[in-house]
Parts: sequence; structure tokens; C-alpha cells
Amino acid sequence: MAKKKRLKTSSAKETKSKYKFKLNVSKMAAIIVLIIVALVFIVNNCVNNNEPEVKYYTFKKEGELTFTDSLGNTKIKIDLEIADNEYERQLGLMNRKSMAENQGMLFIFPYERMQSFWMRNTLIPLDIMFINTDKEIITIHKNTKTLSTQSYPSTAPALYVVEVVGGFTEMHNIVIGDKIFWIGTKINL
Repeated sequence: MAKKKRLKTSSAKETKSKYKFKLNVSKMAAIIVLIIVALVFIVNNCVNNNEPEVKYYTFKKEGELTFTDSLGNTKIKIDLEIADNEYERQLGLMNRKSMAENQGMLFIFPYERMQSFWMRNTLIPLDIMFINTDKEIITIHKNTKTLSTQSYPSTAPALYVVEVVGGFTEMHNIVIGDKIFWIGTKINL
């Protein structure tokens, strides 16, 4: 009888031991699954999101601009995108992968004053021209450095700024004293 009781106790201990082992394996499996899920979450949210998503912009024709010499003789005409509000002036030509030679951006400010531009987030070299209220080019910065916070200031008060691809002013002999005229779909100046 004592032997039967021992067998019964021993069998109960083995069942209990097997049950504990199964429980420990289940707990371990759950912990491993949680660790894997946590690692996947961390990798997806930390490693892949180091850089914010960049929105790239493309040219949108809103007018035409003519460059003339000081006597009014036409040098060249280009298609024009117009930046005539604070948001558009701040965005400018940032995050553009390319721009054609016959395209440019005209910045129109509310009043004439000393202006200064930089190339932060600008992916293409530009020629930057500052223009006074008489629509006369007063400053030209050629082939500006991309992705730079270097300041490119006007040498006198300017009401307008025109940006074109780097090398444009050299190629078309645009010089200080030349003038600009434009027509646009956004404005009528």
C-alpha cells in the first residue's frame, strides 16, 4: 500500500513537473514573441525614420519674363513661377531636383529693402538677381553653392528677385543695369 501511495505521489509529481515545464516553455515563447515584436517596432520607427519624408516640387508656369538691356532690346524670355506671398517666398526653389534653362522664379516683396537669400535645401546651383523698383538688375550672384546657409545679399534695396539655373546670366550675357518685364497669370504688374 505504501508502494502504491508512493507511485501515486510520484506520478502526481511527474504530472505537476511536466505541467510546470509546459508552462515555462509557454512563458518563454510568449516572451520571445514580445521581444521580436518590440525589435520590429523599434527598427521600423527609429532606424527608417531618421530622415523626414521630403516633398519635392516641380516647376509650375505662372507667367513669362523678358530680360532686356538698358535700352529695351530683348535678350531672352523665360517661363516664370511667381512667389508673391510669404510661404512661397520662403519655399522658393528648395527641394527641386532640376529646372530647365528657360525657367525661373520671380520673388515679389511687399516693399523695397535690402534682401538676402540662402541656398538651404536647394539642390541645384542658381544665379540670383536682385532688382529694384525700376525693374533694373542691381546685384547678381552667379552659381550659388547648393545646400548652403551662406548669405547672398543685395547691394542696394530690391523689390524683386529672380532665380534661374546656375550659369544662365553668363550664357545670356545678363548684367547689372539690364531690366526685366513680365506678364503672369497670378498678378498683373
